Amino acid sequence: MIVVDHTDMHPWDLYEVGIASAVFGVPQRDLADPWYDMWLCPAGGPGPTVGATPATGVGLRSSRRLAEVVEADTVIVTGVPEACVEGDAELPDELLRTLRRAGAAGARMMSLCTGAFALAAAGLLDGRRATAHWAHTAIMARRYPSVEVDSSVLYVDDGQVLTSAGLTAGLDLCLHVVRTDFGAGVANQLARRLVVPAHRPGGQAQFVDLPVPATDDAGLAPVLQWATAHLDRPLTAAELARRAGLSPRTFFRHVQAATGTTPMRWLLNQRLAHARNLLESTELPVEAISRRCGLGTAANLRRHFAAHVGVAPNDYRRAFAAPAGGWAVSAPARRRADP
Repeated sequence: MIVVDHTDMHPWDLYEVGIASAVFGVPQRDLADPWYDMWLCPAGGPGPTVGATPATGVGLRSSRRLAEVVEADTVIVTGVPEACVEGDAELPDELLRTLRRAGAAGARMMSLCTGAFALAAAGLLDGRRATAHWAHTAIMARRYPSVEVDSSVLYVDDGQVLTSAGLTAGLDLCLHVVRTDFGAGVANQLARRLVVPAHRPGGQAQFVDLPVPATDDAGLAPVLQWATAHLDRPLTAAELARRAGLSPRTFFRHVQAATGTTPMRWLLNQRLAHARNLLESTELPVEAISRRCGLGTAANLRRHFAAHVGVAPNDYRRAFAAPAGGWAVSAPARRRADP
């Protein structure tokens, strides 16, 4: 179930509702049957609510009532109004009471972006590790000192309570839930349909290194694009700087400004991303994959893979590679998720 404040909705909230709806609200019966039952429920007020953002004129209408949240197996809370994040306004008491009741009844409680502030205000994050959009985690830590706030991760799975960072990190959390409920095969297939990475670990940094960053620097993107097409070569920052027509120091500054990381760290991330793709989509031995990714030996690939992905390459392949005969789906007990 997704709980939304329709009366003060930001365009980003529509995005988060859309993310959850794309994952849970569209039947995927060829992957798993039954799929999720999903509802949309207003965060406040006694009944159906209509709201529209000043920026877009777009709003949502729900036929459900807030009290029905306690009937759900999974409750997803999307972003709350900015005033409630800052503490200038309070979330509705009825919403907080309902969230507490749902948690006490055993529902899986999830938040996307600043929805974590609603869970925190309801006391559901006390003594737990949690995250939110990096721009708001310092505020959360100050307002809710009993919450262990982690600003560096995409999402946190703390058992019954799960929280995600901002915007697209909510998609990573939703796919993580599908993976938990139906297995890696179903989650990977759904990710391919959504044209997103099959799996970004929750511990991955919120600041994601872009393969080819959007930049006004006309000379930088083509060089980085070229690098991603030649990962099997022993590339260096000096060589890429020469191709960009820049000094090594200037090239370093431009790459860091565009990607948030250093040229060699960016290059290592691309090599590891290519390795993950090959592990998922081919049966190449690890030694061959390490050469194609420019990491040299299998031992070097294993070392970097364990350090940055958290598992060994062969373990990753067993978890996420498609079997030769396709995906075998075993549906768990039916869950209801509700936008």
